[in-house]
Amino acid sequence: MASVPSLASTVQQRLADALSAALPEAGSADPLLRRSDRADFQANGILALAKKLKGNPRELAAQVVGALPADDGVLKEVEVSGPGFLNITVGDGAIVETLAARAADDRLGVPSAEHPGTTVIDYAQPNVAKEMHVGHLRSAVIGDAMVRILEFAGEKVVRRHHIGDWGTQFGMLIQYLIEHPHELDHKADTGDSQTSGEEAMSNLNRLYKASRALFDSDEEFKARSRDRVVLLQSGDTETLRLWQRFVDESKIYFYSVFDKLDMEIRDPDVVGESGYNDMLDETCRLLEESGVAVRSEGALCVFFDDVKGPDGQPVPLIVRKSNGGYGYAATDLSAIRDRVQKLGATTLLYVVDARQSLHFKMVFETARRAGWLGDDVKAVQLAFGTVLGKDGKPFKTREGETVRLVDLLDEAVERASSVVREKAESLPEADRLTEEEIAERGTQVGIGAIKYADLSTSAVRDYKFDLDQMVSLNGDTSVYLQYAYARIRSIVRKSGDAKPAAHPELGLAPAERALGLHLDQFGEVIAEVAASYEPHKLAAYLYQLSSLFTTFYAECPVLKAGTPEQVENRLFLCDLTARTLSKGMALLGIRTPERL
Repeated sequence: MASVPSLASTVQQRLADALSAALPEAGSADPLLRRSDRADFQANGILALAKKLKGNPRELAAQVVGALPADDGVLKEVEVSGPGFLNITVGDGAIVETLAARAADDRLGVPSAEHPGTTVIDYAQPNVAKEMHVGHLRSAVIGDAMVRILEFAGEKVVRRHHIGDWGTQFGMLIQYLIEHPHELDHKADTGDSQTSGEEAMSNLNRLYKASRALFDSDEEFKARSRDRVVLLQSGDTETLRLWQRFVDESKIYFYSVFDKLDMEIRDPDVVGESGYNDMLDETCRLLEESGVAVRSEGALCVFFDDVKGPDGQPVPLIVRKSNGGYGYAATDLSAIRDRVQKLGATTLLYVVDARQSLHFKMVFETARRAGWLGDDVKAVQLAFGTVLGKDGKPFKTREGETVRLVDLLDEAVERASSVVREKAESLPEADRLTEEEIAERGTQVGIGAIKYADLSTSAVRDYKFDLDQMVSLNGDTSVYLQYAYARIRSIVRKSGDAKPAAHPELGLAPAERALGLHLDQFGEVIAEVAASYEPHKLAAYLYQLSSLFTTFYAECPVLKAGTPEQVENRLFLCDLTARTLSKGMALLGIRTPERL
């Protein structure tokens, strides 16, 4: 089905046509339409136009009002206000008709991009042979939401998980495994993916600690480990085979964590640092031959006029170190070449910690100088802040260690399950949840709570991790939204023979109008979020939708409305609210249970 124009776009077009008819000398002037507290919309464009035409803004506004179509069903009232604003109220029937068109479409009338580009999004980047901690949470959650939103908006999206799977530490790990060949052996498979994930991480942790202790205490082992790094980098078959075991073992663990997060991570999308090894030498050669990079004290560097250290000296981007080793820059620049030239990216989106902003600024500028990022490709860092504890300091355990991500997720599910159980016990016997349902809902609520707390905060800001608040039924939490959805589904289940049906001929109460106008904004919000990479704006829209529904439910009886037509119309508003909530939450990666 074709997309459904929003009421705002319909009103905008009516005003633009009237402007052109009443004031042809103005050309194609913008009415500057926006939402208003005084009416449904306000148009401010005539003020600027009056200055340009040297006319009286109120008189010009009156001319525009006179050129509007009479009784078209959309514009109920247009009033000239103040120095020349237009306050616009739309008809109740127009609201319901527009919503009915949205309800008839599986996409709720949200348009799909006519000329989609290809976005390569780099997110969820754990390190091989290392445990995932709270610092890995935001890249995964924000990145997953942006993948869903961009795909829904019609963009072609290519996922990339740039895992840390290369470097000097692997010499130590591989050498230890050669000398202790059973350290990565698994116990009998229990068939439980979470257990095998935990076991994989346990094996890796044990091996890492043992190899590090030996590396620090035994000079001969240290020398053998360094020789092993050379063999790894030169492509020795046996060394690469053992390195692959570390990667595979780590993936078992990664995937178990992402499964807890209710995220799909696909094997072909995991292209770590090692995936660009064969390009590093050529990347450096091209940079040096083009003059973009120069040698400085034996290293290959790129300099920038505006990047200087505390001493005022230039701080370069080091592409190749003086010892011949490659820095992160060489890998990141090679990845850009691959993503633009082979994958056809028109946008490169990096969901990476804000503390790496300078690095990516220099990498992007270097790629532009080298011609790998042209005018037809944009590179964006979706930078995010730090997860803080309740005390406002970086989130740590009581012992001062970084919090394991698995522990955090398990605790959230445990807390949420308690909330769900407590709520379930207050319901009538017929509506009670089974223990199995409580466990399932607890998982959906707990993981949703963590995701929503992250996504409802502007990404670049730090946020406090407070599980008590996150699983609260009150305030701006995912639980509040999930319960709003479940409540609507309960109303529809109890409606008997009455079915949701739009009735444009009916007048709307103020709470119905407010809910309807907000529902109509869904497509605009999706377009804005997809363009600006700001998922918190979708979270804010959904929270306001839930709040407006709560007011509507309190003020407008649904099943006990005055007439059968009013019952059907209000059920229609309920149903469309539920579908919008469910779709919006799904785009954030959060489930909406039918019953809670």
